[in-house]
Amino acid sequence: MIDNELRNQITALIKREVVPAVGCTEPAAAAYAVAVARDLLGCLPEKITLKLSGNMLKNAMGVGIPGTGMIGLPIAVALGALIGKAESGLEVLEGVNEDAVEKGKGYISEDRIEIGVWNDAPSKLWIDCEVEGEGHKARVVISKSHTNVVHTERDGEVLTDNPDKADSIEPDGDVRLKMAMVWQYATETPIDELRFILEAKRLNKAAAEKALAGDFGHSLGSTISRRGAFYMGDRHLEHMLTYTSAACDARMGGAVVAVMSNSGSGNQGITATMPVVTFAEDIKASEEQTIRALVLSHLTSIYIKQSLGRLSALCGCVVASTGAASGITYLMGGGLPEVCAAVKNMVATLTGMICDGAKPSCSMKIASGVATAMLSAMLAVNGKCVTAAEGIVAEDVDRTITNLTSIGREAMRETDRLVLSIMTSK
Repeated sequence: MIDNELRNQITALIKREVVPAVGCTEPAAAAYAVAVARDLLGCLPEKITLKLSGNMLKNAMGVGIPGTGMIGLPIAVALGALIGKAESGLEVLEGVNEDAVEKGKGYISEDRIEIGVWNDAPSKLWIDCEVEGEGHKARVVISKSHTNVVHTERDGEVLTDNPDKADSIEPDGDVRLKMAMVWQYATETPIDELRFILEAKRLNKAAAEKALAGDFGHSLGSTISRRGAFYMGDRHLEHMLTYTSAACDARMGGAVVAVMSNSGSGNQGITATMPVVTFAEDIKASEEQTIRALVLSHLTSIYIKQSLGRLSALCGCVVASTGAASGITYLMGGGLPEVCAAVKNMVATLTGMICDGAKPSCSMKIASGVATAMLSAMLAVNGKCVTAAEGIVAEDVDRTITNLTSIGREAMRETDRLVLSIMTSK
């Protein structure tokens, strides 16, 4: 049984890591840094110099910026300077409109923006933004999480300085999760304390429905919706794939829509939410069952990210679809042993999928994760689990997760560098 203090700590952790975001979180974070620096400067910057860690650059290069019809960092940076609302966090660009986009294009054409990569940045999530205007300079550094400002200065005078070199989402003093703790929290916490998670359902389902009514990204969701029943049948898996990939289509395709993120990633928030939501609806689960399954999914994802770090060479859909597998297993009637089995099945299958940046084709990777989540849950509730004699899976589920995150965090470093090199030299 989890005591009240620990339960409150976990609740605070979820509420900090499951938050709304407009557009891809990496360019949104860059726009946020620019908006904060502009406010410090006190005027519209005449020059913006941005240095990003390789992982940040990789995730911001090919994604659509909401409401602009454009991709990549320059327009996000320009809009951050022109209309960015720093107080809105990752929804910094919520006020974008046609007039702002035209001004942003003009700002870019005036060669005011310089963007570079810092391969040896102290954190995989690192933004160093310097702005100049009216004879003054201001600087803002973000590290570790997308809105975590660790350093500010104006005209060389340091205003705040709180360097944090750790590349983890877990601040000092946060609870260190284990799978049994995740299960206990999701299944034993009074239901009224968990209802906040239904906002993830509302936002992410709305994003999916927007994509299904339009044409965003590669339109994977709408393609499955139109043709999936013919090839797969109008059943649970088809519904999962349709709504999860559609929400990703909207987000990566630049739709002006907020999604509920997880651990700094909108795609991870979508993947931890929509398969659980559609499956719960299909089997006519109660509201309480839906809430607990969503909490289990999101908290499992947060747990994995605690040791993986926010950005890595490992695709985030591996993490979030593992969370989804946990929630689906619960909805199938599984208990903690079955949920642990589902996690192991996921690790045995998807470990090693690379992250090559945020982009429209992320929807296809997410669809792969969702399909694997369904298979892993089905096996688990039928008493089948990958054994410790196979690959990187260990007897203990927490050790299995550590093995997964060690590969993504340590072993795939060179993969990360090579992926970025390929992306920037095409």
